[in-house]
Amino acid sequence: MKNLLVAAATLGALIPAAASAEIAQVISGTRLDISARGEVTRVPDVAVISAGVLTQAKDAQTALADNATQMTRVLAALKRAGVADRDVSTSSIGLSAQYLYAENKPPVVTGYQANNSVTIKFRDVAKSGTILDALVAAGANQINGPNLMIDKPAPALNEARVQAMALARSRAELYAKAAGLTVKRIVSIGESADEQGPRPYPMMMMARDGASAKTQITPGEQQIGVTLTVTFELN
Repeated sequence: MKNLLVAAATLGALIPAAASAEIAQVISGTRLDISARGEVTRVPDVAVISAGVLTQAKDAQTALADNATQMTRVLAALKRAGVADRDVSTSSIGLSAQYLYAENKPPVVTGYQANNSVTIKFRDVAKSGTILDALVAAGANQINGPNLMIDKPAPALNEARVQAMALARSRAELYAKAAGLTVKRIVSIGESADEQGPRPYPMMMMARDGASAKTQITPGEQQIGVTLTVTFELN
């Protein structure tokens, strides 16, 4: 027991010493903070679109039943188009009463509205427009999107990181030379990388193909980048 208490006391004495040594590490030369951004361009290879069915009926049960029937056809159309189950997820289901409002009278229920939406990930952007047309033919009457993104952004981000660091180093060398100093070391590096999220929607077009019109989605290009904050010590 005595040995255990001694060991604990020794450990407690070492921790403040180590912390003090870390805090004592200061920049002896000139501090230089550089912010540099690396950016690369990629063509989005994934489109995320919301598609759903909105139905109305006099009673709630009929509204839900009609909605389920149409949604079953929409999901079947997705399967026929080759969209994998893992790329389809329910995003919302709703049922609400519809009211008629009149002055000085209580609202009157006139019917019910049901909706069911799924989020679909298209891994072949070129085919997404054709699939949307098939969904509408199957009963989908609500479509929102697309949100275009890069499926695996890590390689592009790494390329941007290399660019940002090279730019930060070149700027540090420039400032050091202008000041009659030299770059001694990097003290710290901070990173802020772009996050993929909702972006301005690209154009969805109707293209003529003989007598029929087909929806097309043009992916365009997206820039993805990393901003580094690098602290240098100059001597």
